[in-house]
Amino acid sequence: MELRIRVAASSDVPAMERIIVESVQKLQREDYTEAQRAAALGLIFGVDNQLVRDGTYLVAEAVSESGCELVACGAWSKRANKFGSDAVPGKNDAQLDPAVDPARIRGFFVHPGWARQGIATRILQECEEAARSAGFGSAELVATVTGEALYAVHGYSVTKRFEIPLPNGVMLPVIGMLKALR
Repeated sequence: MELRIRVAASSDVPAMERIIVESVQKLQREDYTEAQRAAALGLIFGVDNQLVRDGTYLVAEAVSESGCELVACGAWSKRANKFGSDAVPGKNDAQLDPAVDPARIRGFFVHPGWARQGIATRILQECEEAARSAGFGSAELVATVTGEALYAVHGYSVTKRFEIPLPNGVMLPVIGMLKALR
């Protein structure tokens, strides 16, 4: 079995959405309640199609003789929006200035059957290299409680802890993190 990382296409979005749902429901259940996960799906946890159009959303596919299967996704962004899907309130797709702004690391999800195999690390490394090549000197992200350890081991430092209000009245704890890319 070969694992390939490639730029996501619009035709990948339905599979990406399925990966996100399965990842959130299974991998985040120890860190977030059912109410938090249900309210965040499709709003906070979902595909931002602007990143697909920008060519900065990546997917990992497992390739075998019997075909290929998408198993993970993750993005870097040159847009101001820090997290969320197309439906996140206050979405801001303004272009960032690489001379002064950090790139954004966004939307990392791994299918539970493929978790803890280094796939997110490979996507993260490719995202960081692409952001660096685009002139960004740093990258920032909003990590889930589940994802904080992954980013910390790759050199991201906590800048703040905060909560995102969700439509059902619950709050989603998340972590702002930053890393120098040069």
